[in-house]
Order: sequence, then structure tokens, then C-alpha cells
Amino acid sequence: MRALLWGCALISSSFALWPQPKHFEHGSSTLWLSANVQLVHTSHTASTQPLGWLWTTVQQVIRPSHHGAPSTVGWLSLSSETLLQSAFERMKLNVLHGGFVPRKFHPRGAQFEPATDNPKRYIERIVIDEDPRNNLTSTERHEKSEAYTIDVSENGAALIKIASPLGGLHALETFAQLFFAHSSPSAGSYTSYAPLLIHDSPVFEHRGLNLDISRNWISPADVMRTIEAMGANKLNRLHLHASDAHRAYSPAQIWSTEDLEAVQLHGTYHGVQVFTEIDLPGHTTSIGNAYPSLVTAKDMPWSEYALEPPSGQLRLNSSEVTLFIHTLLDDLLSRTSRHSSLFHLGGDELNLNAYRLDPTVKSSSHQILQPLVQAFIDLVISIATAHSLTVIMWEEMVLDWNLTLPQQDVIIQLGAAVTMTPSVRSSAKATKPFSARMLTGTLTAGTVTS
Repeated sequence: MRALLWGCALISSSFALWPQPKHFEHGSSTLWLSANVQLVHTSHTASTQPLGWLWTTVQQVIRPSHHGAPSTVGWLSLSSETLLQSAFERMKLNVLHGGFVPRKFHPRGAQFEPATDNPKRYIERIVIDEDPRNNLTSTERHEKSEAYTIDVSENGAALIKIASPLGGLHALETFAQLFFAHSSPSAGSYTSYAPLLIHDSPVFEHRGLNLDISRNWISPADVMRTIEAMGANKLNRLHLHASDAHRAYSPAQIWSTEDLEAVQLHGTYHGVQVFTEIDLPGHTTSIGNAYPSLVTAKDMPWSEYALEPPSGQLRLNSSEVTLFIHTLLDDLLSRTSRHSSLFHLGGDELNLNAYRLDPTVKSSSHQILQPLVQAFIDLVISIATAHSLTVIMWEEMVLDWNLTLPQQDVIIQLGAAVTMTPSVRSSAKATKPFSARMLTGTLTAGTVTS
């Protein structure tokens, strides 16, 4: 996000706003945040309307699901009031007890703090006006759902306008960054930018991070800490690479279903959608440790039967595999869909040689394997769609396997080395255009929409 600063020629080094808002207009008067500051939340959204998962409902303000009814995925037990009150309490904690004195923002020895013996003007309450009809100067639907304005008068009246709770979470993060602790004990926290006006909305719909919790032990507590940092920086997607060929290093390093639920819920409170990747049908050696009959080429020389050790892939023409996939995904996705609208099925780095050893296939021919891969991916997509989830997959399913994508939203995640040339675009056999987006760090995504 870039900053447009009114009232100053340049952005002063004493600003601590990150990401920098699109528009920041301010004065130079001092306001203090009252230790008893109150939140007043006014909502013009019908109380009977489920929040759904805001990434799919208010983000698209409000687009029907594939079945025609409004999506009610996720956030089912959380009200807008609950989310905003939680964010408000975090803001108070950061501002009133964070203790950040911005000495490094100023020359050594500079007198930058306001006097404490003068009469103080306080912000006693913060009003959040939530209304999908609010004019937040954003035209894109995803921008409006996360957009916000902050308007603080010179006498301490503070008004935040949002179209959805997501905008409120971002606004309160920005609001906290406007304040600094005074070095005098018990003096409190202040801002020297009153009056001020901020307009802000995201440039990118997907601002994400990928954590590989399969190959590396990362505790749920560490992931939650990462989510808090993401929320503070207004990142909004956490991709958990949750399964691969490797087994857990010890029984103590396994996430429970309660762990995943807690991490996803923590993400919701911080404006971060947490979604899982279950890599299929490759990178599945670990399944063979429990169900050997489902996997081919397990523990064979990896240089011939895998891109990396250990080798092993799901069989492609097995009714046992079909039943297993139904059981696995119906159990997992019924849990994750309460907090996310996305599911990543993997789909990368299939080794053709492994299927010479698959008793249900006995061939490494791309021509023979392609319809089997198509049927497998169709199965996974159909299960995810039944749980109202949008599927993400790696680009190889389109570029290497030439799969026909179904007539619903599918997100294709591209590796950094893949260039969106006309031939790449035309390789997606769908009736709608293939459009590039940024996805998870240096990776690029395209979306084929129905």
C-alpha cells in the first residue's frame, strides 16, 4: 500500500504505519488515549445474517455459493461484535501497555515528546460504523470488504468506517500504530497527528505466507504467534502445507484436530484465513506406512521413482484409494470449512515410473495415466466442492497433465519459474479467461472461473 500524505511534504521518519495507508492526512496536535477508552460499534447489517467466512461473503459483497445460496462457511459462532471487541482489546493492550517510546525515530537528544504538565485532551471512545453501504472509495469487492477510514478530530472524537469486520480489524491495527508511549512513568500514550484522516484498502486480494508443517515441526503455538505478526502486517492468508511423504519425527510432534481448530480460530480473530494443503496423489508415502495397499513404489530408489526421498504415491486405479480419499477429506474438510473457504490439493511432482509398479495400472505411459489423473483430481475437487470450498492446486495439473477444469472457481498456484505466456494461458481448458494473480510470497496464481 502506498501513502498519500496531505499536510506534510514528506513522510516523517517518526511515522510507524505499516503497511503505509493509501491516504494519510494529519495535523500536529497531541491527543492521549484514555485508559478507560470505550468501543461503540454500530452495525447496519441484519443481525440474522450469518457472517459466513468473510473471505467469501463480504469479500465478494455478497456473492452466492456454487449452489446459489449465500455461503455460510466459517465464522459460524462469531459475531461481528465479538471480532471487533477482541481486536479493540488487543489495540488497548498494545497502546496502553506496549511501552514503545520512539527514540530511534528522532535524532539523539531531540525533544520529541509532548509536555505532560499541560492540559491533556483524551480520546474517550472509538466509534466503529459498520455498513456495507459505506462509501470507502474502493470499487473492487475484495478491496471494499477490507477497506476502512479513520477520522480523528482535534478534540478527540474518533470515528472508524468499515463495510465489514475485516476492515475493522485492519483499522484497529493502524489505529494502534498511531500512538507511542511517553517516557515519563504513568504519563500514558499519545499521538501527535491530530486531526487525522486515513483512507486505506488492499492492493492485493491474497497477501499470504506458506508454512511447511509437514517436513518441519512447527508447534501450534508458534503458528499462532506467526498469525499475530501476519495480522499486524495486514497479511490475510496462511497456507499450511500439512502433509507430505514424511512421517512425524516423534509422536509428540503431531497436531491434533483440536490444535488445527485452535490455529484456524486464532487466524479468524486476527483477519487471517488459515487453509490446509493435503498433497495428492504424489508425496503420499506417509499414507503407505499405515495403509501399504494404497501406495505404489514405496521405499523404492527415490532417484528413479520420486523427485525427492522417500518414494511412494497413491495408486491411481484403486477402489480402496477412492474410499480412503472420501473418508479422509470428508472428515478433514468438515472441520476446516468452518474457518476457511479454501482447500489446497497439491497435485505436484508426480513420478511416472512409480506407476509401472502400480498393480492397478502397470504403466508409465502419460497417455494411459492422464485420464486416471483426471479422474482422481475430479474426485478430490468434487469432495471439496461438496464442502463449499474453493480448490487450489499446483500448476502441473494443468501444464503437464492438461486436465480439464470443472465449471467452478479453481485457483492455480504457479511456481516462480512459470511465466504467464499465451501458451500457458491457453493450456487451461476452461471456458473463461485464465488471469494471473499474486499468491503466497513469490508464487503466482491464476484463477479459472465459471
